Amino acid sequence: MSAGNSPIVWNELMEIIIQPTADAATDIAARIIARLLRGKPDAVLGLATGSTPLRLYRKLIAMDLDWSRVTTFNLDEYIGLPREHPQSYHSFMWENLFRHINIAADHIHIPDGNAADIPDFCACYEQQIANVGGIDLQVLGIGTDGHIGFNEPTSSLASRTRIKTLTGQTRLDNARFFGSERDVPHHVITMGIGTIMEARQNLLLAFGPNKARAIAEAVEGPITSINPASILQMHPVVKVCLDEPAASDLQRADYYRWVYAHKPDWQAY
Repeated sequence: MSAGNSPIVWNELMEIIIQPTADAATDIAARIIARLLRGKPDAVLGLATGSTPLRLYRKLIAMDLDWSRVTTFNLDEYIGLPREHPQSYHSFMWENLFRHINIAADHIHIPDGNAADIPDFCACYEQQIANVGGIDLQVLGIGTDGHIGFNEPTSSLASRTRIKTLTGQTRLDNARFFGSERDVPHHVITMGIGTIMEARQNLLLAFGPNKARAIAEAVEGPITSINPASILQMHPVVKVCLDEPAASDLQRADYYRWVYAHKPDWQAY
């Protein structure tokens, strides 16, 4: 115990966890979240959408955790899509997580892409996060260009929840969900990078060779708004769960594997 009988907080910095498969990496991510919920039943989680966290949500559902006191905030939402649209993030979260767990509906927060006053909504979303004491753990994916949330390259590294215009690359990447690129909305609401950096812990998942360059730049490159995820190098507690293809461009991958393999028992997941 430290002075004042407060528990010691270990500053772990960025931890790179490389596993043979996406399934194995997701197992670790699920155990990290489960440990948090069991130790803090009223935890506040930041959640992500897209293909990367789907496996994570299935594993968390199978763990039969108690979500009754958990509060959630989603990273982003398309502007202009009806909530009932199959590609809205409201639909995604209810279909893939919320309807399968015992979470209270009034504890769920997802940006409203149909708000009458978007700037006012974004300010209120930030206030809602502050009102519950901040986010304990934020789940993140990463775009092929290094975006987190929908904070596209050149986003301010101090940005807050706001409207963003999607790049052509992001719209192309997401076209597979909509059937064609022309159907992908141009605008979104997203938590800002500054908002993400205020979470007490960030948990980033990335799988597949198409994420390898973005991961290498984010983990080992300079901190730059061109790769927004690189700002996570400045966060005190970040865990990056990768499969081998996503880790394939990392220059120090062998060291990261050695570190993970030699963790003390009390740090194991």
